[in-house]
Amino acid sequence: MPAVKPKKSLGQHFLTNEDIAARIVESISSSPKNVLEIGPGMGVLTKYLLQKKYEQFKVVELDGESVEFLKSHYPDLSGNIIAQDFLKLDLNSLFKDQLVIIGNFPYNISSQILFKILDSKDLVNETVGMFQKEVAERVASQPGNKQYGILSVLLQAFYDIEYLFTVDENQFLPPPKVKSAVIRLVRNPQKRLSCSESLFKQVVKAGFNQRRKTLRNSLSQFEFQPDFRQNEIFAKRPEQLTVQDFELICMNVIQ
Repeated sequence: MPAVKPKKSLGQHFLTNEDIAARIVESISSSPKNVLEIGPGMGVLTKYLLQKKYEQFKVVELDGESVEFLKSHYPDLSGNIIAQDFLKLDLNSLFKDQLVIIGNFPYNISSQILFKILDSKDLVNETVGMFQKEVAERVASQPGNKQYGILSVLLQAFYDIEYLFTVDENQFLPPPKVKSAVIRLVRNPQKRLSCSESLFKQVVKAGFNQRRKTLRNSLSQFEFQPDFRQNEIFAKRPEQLTVQDFELICMNVIQ
């Protein structure tokens, strides 16, 4: 039996393959000063991250049993274990400079983690994470694919995303019912959109919420500039549009 009992309520599936753990850590493409690991559990990634001697390395772990395990097995983490919910964390109060986020993310909150990273895009310049394969494919998917959706567009507006490798169910304890995958998000040069970010989110969500319809129908709630109303873009479905296409639509919304 493992030293820490995996808790279903926290979506815990402990990675047991050391080679994969080392490979995830080596997937960080930059040379960061600051690193935050989400959900370290029993420290399968942590041990390799500690070897890197980052200027600032912290872990955030909600599970009290895992926190006690980390304290007793990784004394080098002393003072750098945040026993909180990552989704409620104020990253700007913890890190004053850009950071990398890494983790074997709990599958039940993985989309929420990505949205929080997006909200902190000026601080988080890279993320390497293990996700449910379906979510990883959705995030990394390009226009024209059926997996391409809201998460794809919103994240790809600010991050270059790469699907790195697939991980089999039997590499975890307990084995999840789905395959997993590791992806990497690297901040792109886009500082801000050419339209309001809140409007961009509204338009993207409205488009994909009725993804079988053309944009002329799914975006009927918005009013557009007269010379844009007959644009051929409205005959398309949302999964056919690039980030730049959605920006163009937003720039022509009358507010």
